[in-house]
Amino acid sequence: MEWLDDRKVDYELVDVIADKAAYAEMIRISGQELAPVLDVDGDILADFGPDQLAVFWSKLEKKHEHTESP
Repeated sequence: MEWLDDRKVDYELVDVIADKAAYAEMIRISGQELAPVLDVDGDILADFGPDQLAVFWSKLEKKHEHTESP
């Protein structure tokens, strides 16, 4: 998760291969069996690379800006 590390984003890394319950949860929230899966306050990004992550993160930032407006 170099992209997140480079931006100093805190995250929890879960080994879905070693943890069967976590694997089942990943499938439940993402609807598929491919990793990685990112869950940011219920917004899900699954089976992605750095380019998709950058777009996803940009959308989250814009969404967050709108929710903080007075």
